[in-house]
Amino acid sequence: MTPLTIVLPIFNEAESLVALWRELQSMAEANDYRLRIVMIDDGSTDETWQVISQLANNDPLLLGIRFRRNFGKAAALTAGFDVAEDALIATMDADLQDDPAELPLLVAKLEQGVDVVSGWKIDRQDPWHKTLPSKVFNKLVGWITGVRLHDHNCGFKLYRREVFNEVRIYGELHRFIPVLAAARGFKIAEVPVNHRARRHGKSKYGVTRILKGLLDLLTVKFITGFGQRPQHLLGATGLVAFLVGTLLLAYLAAMWCITRLLPSMAPLHLHQTALLYYSLAGFLIGGQFLSIGLLGEMMTSFLIRKADLFSIAEHTSPGEKKSLGALPPVSETK
Repeated sequence: MTPLTIVLPIFNEAESLVALWRELQSMAEANDYRLRIVMIDDGSTDETWQVISQLANNDPLLLGIRFRRNFGKAAALTAGFDVAEDALIATMDADLQDDPAELPLLVAKLEQGVDVVSGWKIDRQDPWHKTLPSKVFNKLVGWITGVRLHDHNCGFKLYRREVFNEVRIYGELHRFIPVLAAARGFKIAEVPVNHRARRHGKSKYGVTRILKGLLDLLTVKFITGFGQRPQHLLGATGLVAFLVGTLLLAYLAAMWCITRLLPSMAPLHLHQTALLYYSLAGFLIGGQFLSIGLLGEMMTSFLIRKADLFSIAEHTSPGEKKSLGALPPVSETK
């Protein structure tokens, strides 16, 4: 029997939960999985918690968690990951659009030696105003981060437990878990999965999701690329601006002196020269970026943990240590 935990972040999905639970049980029976289910009620205002409580009474392997208010999907997933004990952890949405019957495909892909398998809703059952921005967003994420997936937003994913020993999420960074995991050296893959039309309720995401995603993308790029060396980005930007500003100010100072020494040249009035203000802006902004970079380095050096510096895939068994006296003698050549 393969042990598997499914983490379900839930917000106002009371009508879907019983059907989803039955589908998960049927899938587990058909594939010989020992299935643990973690349902997190993320501050629902309908009957979601009552349904979860009833299901937990009938299923000893189902754990329900209720938040005091809506904290967001990343918080719900984190709560679920904290209590998940199995080596394999899956996530999916609770609106019945993700098909539990597809889970064995993700497990089979994971067994090929990868650490994270992301679903790809190849025939997405959503309106165009959601699918088109999502396609653009996925292309942009792949170009900026180098982790090229067709569907970063897909909530149907499978992970090895050790991924969450190293990857931390907050805010709305849950959609970037594959990117954060890849930055730690974990192997990422994806498989096409069936996507079904919504049966109950309505989507919890609007247009603002894309705007927030773009801002989160900048955050993820900075974390994965410069999280431990902020001065390499901020300092480099500041240094270029500072040097350009300094050189332009030196040029203006030299030209002012020359026009004063040579009566034949028209005098240079610095306060009427736009280049002066550009030079001062570059000088001041460059200094600020350098200062912020130094502060970032100081904070990093104070807060950095040893676990943030590297990621260990495996190690050899220490075995039985041999004394030097047990080593064969070195042959001498005459």
